Amino acid sequence: MKDRIIIGNLENIDLPELEISQLAVRVDTGAQTSSLHVDNIQQIKIGKKPGLAFDIHPEIHNVEKVVRCKALLHDIRKIKSSNGVSEQRYVIKTGAKLGNFAWNIEITLTDRSDMTYLMLLGREALGSNFYVDPAGVFIASDFEENN
Repeated sequence: MKDRIIIGNLENIDLPELEISQLAVRVDTGAQTSSLHVDNIQQIKIGKKPGLAFDIHPEIHNVEKVVRCKALLHDIRKIKSSNGVSEQRYVIKTGAKLGNFAWNIEITLTDRSDMTYLMLLGREALGSNFYVDPAGVFIASDFEENN
């Protein structure tokens, strides 16, 4: 069995392809898919492929800051949220970096404006790479800074 990284229930991740760094995420092993709060989703073409343009508010305490992002459309899925309501969501696939570990994840785009954290990191993204310490916060995020 390969070594796994221990992470907390809150971490900071980078989404370099979206030019987002140190985004606070809630780690949720009960959620299958990861989700990201975005606004103003538009279907576009990136080259000849279907894509999306959308706004992200990367700073949780500064909702005035907006970053316009573009990504290829990976899929459209029916997702059941924690309140039991199903909705169709766009899915993108992008690179992520947590501490010293980089990998690709799928993220559904949705309205999380009523949630405390703008991104939820679900168990598909965690895969077999991480162990979650539910009492810990920013364990892997701080690892790189402390070593």
